[in-house]
Amino acid sequence: MTDIPGPTGTDREALEASLAGRGEYELFPCDPALADTAAFCAAYGFSPEDSANTIVVVGKSNPPVYAACVVLSTHRLDVNRTVRERLGTRKASFASADETRELTGMEIGGVTAFGLPADLPIWVDAAVMDRTRIVLGGGSRSWKVIAPPSILESIPNAEIVAGLAAPRPSG
Repeated sequence: MTDIPGPTGTDREALEASLAGRGEYELFPCDPALADTAAFCAAYGFSPEDSANTIVVVGKSNPPVYAACVVLSTHRLDVNRTVRERLGTRKASFASADETRELTGMEIGGVTAFGLPADLPIWVDAAVMDRTRIVLGGGSRSWKVIAPPSILESIPNAEIVAGLAAPRPSG
């Protein structure tokens, strides 16, 4: 699909290890400068409707509580209601880039649902499961994972959640 040489080394090895035994998938190399969803879809010809982002959220409590949410790029995560209620906190927000890196070891634009800490809940918006295939981050800004959405059900701490996100208004 692409002529760019794929990255090698520890990024790919870690990604392959976290995907082992989870079913069919394709690793897709990308230019790290094009890893953000809009740029990636435009550069490589993927539909934003098939792009699923993994977003770390934090519930404001002492200590803070975290979860990873997988939502289609065409949807808006319901942080103020659904996420906050599921976290059991009075306030919730997107985790900062530093918090995300510290918790996952991954950079924004490359966060994936695979290889996350075992005690981190992973909530998948039900709309993700309606796609034929999805494009997910690959653990670094150099990789994407293309797979059927059912691959997310192979993650032990993943839960499909209806209403986690809603379609973004068009316009």
